[in-house]
Amino acid sequence: MSPVDGLYRPGDTPVHRLRPQVKIVALAAFTCAIAATPREAVWAFGVYAALLIGLFALARVPLTWLLSRSLIESPFLVLALAFPFMVDGPAVQIGFLQVSEPGLWAGWNLLAKATLGVWAALLLSATTPIAGVLAGLSRLRCPEILLQITAFAIRYAHLTVAEVTQMRLARLARCDDPRFLWQASALARSLGVVFIRSFERGERVWQAMAARGYTGRLPLEVGPAPASALQWSAALAAPALAAGIATWTVFA
Repeated sequence: MSPVDGLYRPGDTPVHRLRPQVKIVALAAFTCAIAATPREAVWAFGVYAALLIGLFALARVPLTWLLSRSLIESPFLVLALAFPFMVDGPAVQIGFLQVSEPGLWAGWNLLAKATLGVWAALLLSATTPIAGVLAGLSRLRCPEILLQITAFAIRYAHLTVAEVTQMRLARLARCDDPRFLWQASALARSLGVVFIRSFERGERVWQAMAARGYTGRLPLEVGPAPASALQWSAALAAPALAAGIATWTVFA
C-alpha cells in the first residue's frame, strides 16, 4: 500500500465495492442529519452510532482500529468536558460536583456530534483510497483547482513530515532540548527551512509538469465509471434512515 493511501484498509466488502462518489454523498447526507438532530434526542444518536458500527462491521474494520483513530477528536473531548464548568445557567449536582445544566447539554451535543462525524469520515477513509476519493469528487463536479491542491498536499505531505523528523533528530543529536523556551528559535528556524524547501520543491514539480505538457488537469487513477442505481440506493439507505430520524426528532 502506498504511503499516500493514509487510513485506507484494502478489502473486498460491499462497502469497499461502492463507487467513491456515492460514498461521498452518503457521508455528506449522514453528517447533515447528525448536525440537524436536537441534542435532547439522545436515543437518536444511539441509533446513528449503531448504524455506523454496523457499517464498520460490514466493511470488516476492527473496533480497535476505529477507537485508536478516534483519538483525533481529543481536543473536542476536552472542550466538551469543560463546557459544564464554563457555561452559565441553572446548576445541577453530580456527585460532589456542581455543574451547569446548559453546559452539560452543550458538552453532550459537541461530544456526540463530533464523535459520529469522525466515525463517518473514518468509514469513508477506511474503505476508499485517496485516488478514489479524488476521482469521486471529480465526478461530483468539484472545482478542479481544489482537487489539484488536495492531491499535491496529500502526495507530498509524507515528504514534509520526513524532513521535519530528520531535522528534529539532527537537533537532538546536537544536544537541543525543545523543552526550554530559549531554544524555541531553533525550532522556528527549522520550520522556516522546511517552508523554503517545500516552496522550492513546488517550483521544481511545476516546471517538470509544464515540460511534460501539463494542461491544467491531473490524470486520476480511477476510471470515470458511473454508479448504478443499485449502488446509489445501497449507499443512501443509512443516510435516508438518519434523515428520517432527524426529521422526526425536530418536528415531534
